Amino acid sequence: MQTTTVRPFRFAVQATKAKSAAQWRDLARKVEDLGFSTLFTADHYLGPGPASREASQVPQHLAPIAAMATAAAVTHTLRVGCRVFCVDYHVPAVLAKEAATIDLLSDGRLEFGIGGGWSEPEYRAMGLDFAPAPQRVTKLEEVVAFVKAHWSGQELDTKGQFVNVTGYAGLPLPAQRPHPPIMIGGGRKRVLSLAAREADIVSINNVPFQPVNSDGLSPREEATRRLGYVREAAGDRFGAFDIESSPYFTEVTHDRQAAVDRVAKLMRVPSEGLLDHPNVLVGSAEEIAERLQERREQLGVNYVTVQQSQIDSFAPIAARLSGH
Repeated sequence: MQTTTVRPFRFAVQATKAKSAAQWRDLARKVEDLGFSTLFTADHYLGPGPASREASQVPQHLAPIAAMATAAAVTHTLRVGCRVFCVDYHVPAVLAKEAATIDLLSDGRLEFGIGGGWSEPEYRAMGLDFAPAPQRVTKLEEVVAFVKAHWSGQELDTKGQFVNVTGYAGLPLPAQRPHPPIMIGGGRKRVLSLAAREADIVSINNVPFQPVNSDGLSPREEATRRLGYVREAAGDRFGAFDIESSPYFTEVTHDRQAAVDRVAKLMRVPSEGLLDHPNVLVGSAEEIAERLQERREQLGVNYVTVQQSQIDSFAPIAARLSGH
């Protein structure tokens, strides 16, 4: 399947490893200097312990809102965001105001990522109920509608199952109008359909690493199916938004097979076919650039987020393709 509209490439870095103010400030400046569009953090809270091990999460020192504000304060053009805020970890009215404040104070450099939540062990460790997926998605729908209303400057009168906010107008108005770009992330049809209708950036979650999933689809076929959900729900909007994804396993190398074998060992799957997995990107800089262009044509992904460990090796590829 090919897309009908090709949007220019953008590149982001997702960074969760800084442990000090100096590390974070230096990282933000470096990401900007190397020409990446955006610095993302993540919305996770568990420190070391059995809960983080159960959740398979490396402990993250910095909370996202303060980290985003700091990154914006020490840079000039770098966009900042969280990939992605979990609707259940934040009071919607507070999150909307915090986000608008970051956008205002950064002169319009916020990208607002939001999702329905997924880590049941993290929920449980923080004392939160992990509701069934349909309920979490309903809340996500309400929060997306609410933040748009909050950022409009009109008096709020939001009454829903999860969001009930009335009697005042949201302040401050964000610098970006009508609102900062909203990124909605997910992997299922309902969430991707919501993103296709409402988001400025559709973030497609990692696809499974099993050679064939429960529906008989390879990882590449599953990614194609998800693009189909987006295309169907978007209608005439298709092509008007970025499609974002992360090749979590990225390695610039001349020994592709060794890199693929390392991914296979880590994920406990056969190495056959992994070179074509949507979340694996290995090879020389030239090969990776060609593969990204092929995936943009076939899977729609023009906004690519790499991990903090790949900043230096990936920067020349980002410089070559950004804006094209």
